[in-house]
Amino acid sequence: MWRYLIGAVAGLLVAGGVMLLWKTPSGTHSPFAQLAAAATNVQSDDALPDPPTASEKTREEKRFSRYDHDKDGKVSRDEFLAARHKAFTKLDVNGDGKLSFDEYAVKTEDRFADADKDKSGALDAAEFATTKIQRKSKPKVNCTPAEKPKDEDES
Repeated sequence: MWRYLIGAVAGLLVAGGVMLLWKTPSGTHSPFAQLAAAATNVQSDDALPDPPTASEKTREEKRFSRYDHDKDGKVSRDEFLAARHKAFTKLDVNGDGKLSFDEYAVKTEDRFADADKDKSGALDAAEFATTKIQRKSKPKVNCTPAEKPKDEDES
């Protein structure tokens, strides 16, 4: 066990020596000096530059690129409607090119059938409560205040 302890201490000493002797291109002598300089800059009144944001133009260029499948610089009618055709094809189970009400409402009908446990054709209040759509909520940050360290004098 003591060999591991000596090895860890030796490794830390070597890493510390390298950090102290390391010269960066900016002329500071160690990363510690750079960190200290960065900390003083953050605390000063100098405002950090704003991070880059996507402009409305770049967002629109990306959206255009997603629609322009053949990359000819133009969005044809077929390219524009491709996503709708794909969704329609998923719903058109029998492939006749027409959506019946049953095909259109298949998910809702399945949800009703799953909720109707007694197969009565109607939902009572308890069965109806199971049809509530579960929305994924954003996780809330739960910050707890840091505990104050106990002074050795107080114990």
